[in-house]
Amino acid sequence: MHPLRVRPSRAVALPAIAAVTALTLAACSTPASGEPDAGGASPASAGFPVTLDNCGFETAVEAPPERVVTIKSSTTEMLLALGLGDRIVGSAFLDGPVPDSLESVPAVEEPFAAEAPGSEATLALEPDLVYAGWESNLTAETAGDRATLAQLGVATYVSPAACKEEGYMPDPLTFDTVFDEIAEVGSLFDAEDAAARLVEEQRAALDAIAPDDRGLTALWWSSGDDTPYVGAGIGAPQMIMEAAGLTNVSADVHDTWTSLGWENVVEADPDVLVLVDAAWNPADAKIGTLESNPATREMTAVKEERYVVVPFPATEAGVRNVDAVTSVVDQLADLDL
Repeated sequence: MHPLRVRPSRAVALPAIAAVTALTLAACSTPASGEPDAGGASPASAGFPVTLDNCGFETAVEAPPERVVTIKSSTTEMLLALGLGDRIVGSAFLDGPVPDSLESVPAVEEPFAAEAPGSEATLALEPDLVYAGWESNLTAETAGDRATLAQLGVATYVSPAACKEEGYMPDPLTFDTVFDEIAEVGSLFDAEDAAARLVEEQRAALDAIAPDDRGLTALWWSSGDDTPYVGAGIGAPQMIMEAAGLTNVSADVHDTWTSLGWENVVEADPDVLVLVDAAWNPADAKIGTLESNPATREMTAVKEERYVVVPFPATEAGVRNVDAVTSVVDQLADLDL
């Protein structure tokens, strides 16, 4: 990967969301105390400072962050899955509810911003780290420019799967990339053991999935009405569909997502339609559009109601991607094909 990154060895056994939370809460209680261990070193400061090359920007923390602002569901759920929810002092731009398998916290139950927050609201929470799902969450117009925040003593970290610069953008995104982020976040928070357990559980769950073997084609509709915004060939939609045994009709587009005209959707006539369920563009509304449009309602998948629904928070790189594959496979098994 990139030269300055600090992460646990791949030889370490790498846990499931439901099982890891109780374990990590117990594991994190000792470092949080700051008491020295038998050798006299403080567990909370061992291995620090940590410096990472993150999307081409240097992220440096002198000690495990204690006050974190998370932006987007993927980052919020990452910390919850690692048992680090008590570090979140504010969450923003959540894409949907936290799954029942994760123990939430008040700062997540009541986000301080419905969309990307401004810098004033972000700084008012006095974070020592802002963990963002998209690079666009960290600009002068949103939570703050990364260099400016660094000057103010606020570290920043962007999900590596969302990096856009050449050499940093995953091409394609793989589950190894997702698991690497879990390990890297663990290194930032002195939670390497929790991260290793989470990755181990997720690898085992992924390996246990039997992909659909019928050679089905699919279109992944993320958002948009006049022009659908669909999963392309190198991002999370492609990664999830491929693991589920689906052939993406837009896999030849070298991007994470892409716009696709309705005429192209109709021409592709996929066997299955994967519909992303988002608060601003729910799956039910998508189905209504498909079934009311004279052209799309004649598509095979629409006439046969071959719909697979995936919640938006599971469609961006993060701790819910493996569960998304399992859900897609289960829904495919229930379809009349």
